[in-house]
Amino acid sequence: MARRTPLNEAHRKLGARMVDFVGWDMPVQYSSVIGEHEAVRTAVGLFDVSHMGEIEFRGPGALEAANRLISNDLARCADGQAVYAGLLNEQGTFVDDVVAYRFSPEHIFICVNSSNREKDFAWMQAHAQGVKPVDRSDDFAQIAVQGPKAPGLVQRLTKADLSKVGTYRFTQGEVAGIQCIISRTGYTGEDGFELYCAPNDAEKLWNALLQEGQADGVKACGLGARDSLRTEMKYALYGNDIDDAHTALEAGLGWIVKLDKPGGFIGKEALEKQKAAGVKRKLVGFEITGSGIPRHGYAIMKGGQKVGEVTSGTMGPSVKKPIGIGYVPTELSAEGSTFDVDVRGRPVPAQVVKTPFWKKP
Repeated sequence: MARRTPLNEAHRKLGARMVDFVGWDMPVQYSSVIGEHEAVRTAVGLFDVSHMGEIEFRGPGALEAANRLISNDLARCADGQAVYAGLLNEQGTFVDDVVAYRFSPEHIFICVNSSNREKDFAWMQAHAQGVKPVDRSDDFAQIAVQGPKAPGLVQRLTKADLSKVGTYRFTQGEVAGIQCIISRTGYTGEDGFELYCAPNDAEKLWNALLQEGQADGVKACGLGARDSLRTEMKYALYGNDIDDAHTALEAGLGWIVKLDKPGGFIGKEALEKQKAAGVKRKLVGFEITGSGIPRHGYAIMKGGQKVGEVTSGTMGPSVKKPIGIGYVPTELSAEGSTFDVDVRGRPVPAQVVKTPFWKKP
C-alpha cells in the first residue's frame, strides 16, 4: 500500500487526482496541470512535498561529517544558509541530489528525494565519519509556496522579516501560528518558500495558506505542474536527468562541485580525472523544431544512429514550445547544434538552446 503524507485527506477534499508516485499516494493535479503551472508563474501555488526525506547531523564535528558526503561546501556558508549539492559515490555519479542546510557547525540538516530516503540514509550511515546521521523524515511535513505572490502571502502569516531571508537562506519562526523552518528555496524557478513543520500541524498550515492566499489567486498544485515548471528551468530530476550512471560534470552541475574543498568529498578523485581527460557527453536542453513532443526515454539520433537519450520532455506551458533535456556527445552539446529525436519511430528535428528555457519577462 502506498504511503500517505499528512495532507492526504486535504488533497482528497479538494478533489485531487491521486497517483502512486515512488510508493506515495500523491496528487498529480487538482484542476488542470496548465492552470496550476500558470498560477505558479503569475500568482502563487502550493505543493505538498512532505514525501521528501530529512536527515540530520548533530553535535561537535557535524559540519565536517556532513561536508565530506556532499560535493558543495557548507564550510563556506554562513549559519542560516543552504546549498544545492550532489551526494556522490566514488565514481562521481549520483546517489542523490540534495539541499543541505547549515543551522550551525553542530547542526546540519539535509533534504533528500522521496524515492531515495532509505537508500540515502543507509549510504550516509555507511560513509559518515565522526558524527552519525539521524533520519528525521517522519518528523517533518513540507509545503512549498511558490510564485511571484508567494513572499507576500507567507509574510502576512508570519512576524519573521522575510525581506532579510535571501535566496537559499532560511530562518525559523511561526507561520499561521505554527512553528516552521522557513526556507527561501524551491523547484519551480519562481520566488517562494519551503515550509517545514510538524506533521500534525501540516493540514492547519495548508488550510491557512489556501485561505489567506485566496485574494492572490492561490492554487493547490500537483506533481504534473511541478514537473513542467522544473523542466522549463532545466532543473534535474533524480532518476531522469541524473542517476548513478552519469557524473556531476556530465550533468552540467560542475558549479555544485567544489574540487578545492579542504578535506575533499566522496567522488572527488573520479571527477578530477574526468575533468582532466575531458567530458565525453553532456546534458543539454533542446527545442523541437519539427512537430512532436519529446518524452523520457526517446532516442536522440544523428545521421540515423542513436547518440543519446531524452531524459525529460514536455510541451512547456510558459514557453509554448516542445522542450526536452537529454545527454548527447560533447561535440553535439554547443548551442545551435542539431539532431533528431525519435518520436514513436519518426525522426523529428531538434536544436540545442540556451537554458533555462523559461526566463521571467
